[in-house]
Amino acid sequence: MSIKLIAIDLDGTLLNNDRMVAPAVKQAILAAKAQGVHVVLATGRPFIGAQQYLRELELDTAGCYCLCNNGGLVVHAENGEPLFETLLDNADYLYLESLSRQVGSHFHALDHHKLYTANRDVSKYTVHESFITGIPLHFCPADEMDKSIRFPKVMMIDDPEVLDAAIARIPPEAYERYTMMKSSPYFLEVLNKDADKGKGIARLAQYLDIPRENVMCIGDHGNDLAMVEYAGVGVAMGNAEPAIKDAAQFVTTTNQEDGVAVAINKFVFGK
Repeated sequence: MSIKLIAIDLDGTLLNNDRMVAPAVKQAILAAKAQGVHVVLATGRPFIGAQQYLRELELDTAGCYCLCNNGGLVVHAENGEPLFETLLDNADYLYLESLSRQVGSHFHALDHHKLYTANRDVSKYTVHESFITGIPLHFCPADEMDKSIRFPKVMMIDDPEVLDAAIARIPPEAYERYTMMKSSPYFLEVLNKDADKGKGIARLAQYLDIPRENVMCIGDHGNDLAMVEYAGVGVAMGNAEPAIKDAAQFVTTTNQEDGVAVAINKFVFGK
């Protein structure tokens, strides 16, 4: 089996616990790219939150791509221009913002360039998202939101016990209308029903004319499950959730033990 495309999650996968790319991981990625393999960062973050790692790994040039917002966007990595986008509209935003209040969770929404909250008591997790990704934070009451804005994703965010209680109150119809997944104990991501990391990578592989069996996807958390299940070679990190390990063909070492490099060296270079 010849790997032609590698999709790599960021937090808990590519990045160690200090949010750094370990030297061995960088070396393996650069070697795979030099071999002609498409290496794609596949993240829940907006594009701005992936850019520093794209630059560091020399994946910010023409012919490189990045999956952002858990599959809501696939962009050209050199400039962030969308290749594919599967978005939520203003009606979706208003429904989901109202739902968050009904179930008792804080809420925010991301477009291509900004993070919006209608919560006057801004959640510390909204501030955290802005800080970690570098996306500017804006307060905007829901009824004043520009109706033309489209969103790659929105999020319910709160302390884990509060968020879990809110999730238990979400009606079945919401799950029928949207893709919902937890990306951390304090983040519930909500996307267009036709968007997730698996669908995004599948569309990119088709665009690049790369068969599914030649795709490797590496991840650790619930928002990575769809792409690990899609891949010809699904790889779970050693620190991954049990469901990711169960879905994977291979469990590598942890993000503290160069797990991405171990997987690339095994399946690309046969080491």
